[in-house]
Amino acid sequence: MAQQPPHENILVEREGPVATVRLNRPQALNALNSALMTELADALEGLDADDAIRCTVLTGNERAFAAGADIKEMAGASAIDMLQRQRFTQWERIRKLRKPLIAAVSGFCLGGGNELAMCCDMIVASESARFGQPEINIGIIPGAGGTQRLTRALGKARAMEIVLTGRPITAREAYAAGLVTKVVPVEVYLDEALALAREIAAKPPLAVQLGKDAVLKAFDTTIEQGLDYERKNFYLLFASEDMREGMAAFVEKRRPDFKGR
Repeated sequence: MAQQPPHENILVEREGPVATVRLNRPQALNALNSALMTELADALEGLDADDAIRCTVLTGNERAFAAGADIKEMAGASAIDMLQRQRFTQWERIRKLRKPLIAAVSGFCLGGGNELAMCCDMIVASESARFGQPEINIGIIPGAGGTQRLTRALGKARAMEIVLTGRPITAREAYAAGLVTKVVPVEVYLDEALALAREIAAKPPLAVQLGKDAVLKAFDTTIEQGLDYERKNFYLLFASEDMREGMAAFVEKRRPDFKGR
């Protein structure tokens, strides 16, 4: 892989239409401090705007995807301090990415780490992965979407258990509950995530982006509004060159050449 100029807290690599962004604070189990989140949002937005990149994998290392937020940054803060720091601005930037983002998770995925993984569109987990929201143990609750995304993914009863006890769940439990896409051996978790990214990157980019957009809309709307939104995206794709190419290739029994137009 060709590597981009270095950041302080993340590593960014590209291989064809797939980018890999690696959280790189191993001495702190990739704890999410403000500097890391700013670098991460900047990098992901840059990749999202790059026509050459069609899918991105976000990962940590074998020991930890991210063990949580950096508590040292918050320990002495007041409520007004936290409000004025606008801590969640970077999270909103990540939430608005158009292209698919796949989390490749191994080891600890706790607190802010779990919230970051849930910001991604899919999660490929190693068998060693542990997902949880332990904020209750230090007198707070999740603040970057943990209570909301866990409830949507797992349902009220399981989300309540995880948030109110702080106990983590295993990768297999997370898969059974619908939180993760697949669980694989530790040795291949990143390879599997990259294979999934390459598969998606081979699809027509506009259809991928509008498909992601429509699925996410299901969390924000009634079924009637969601169906209406889906149909509008469906109709819109009939204006794309990729739709013409895809259908022509199907009829002509050849491989399509998608351009993202």
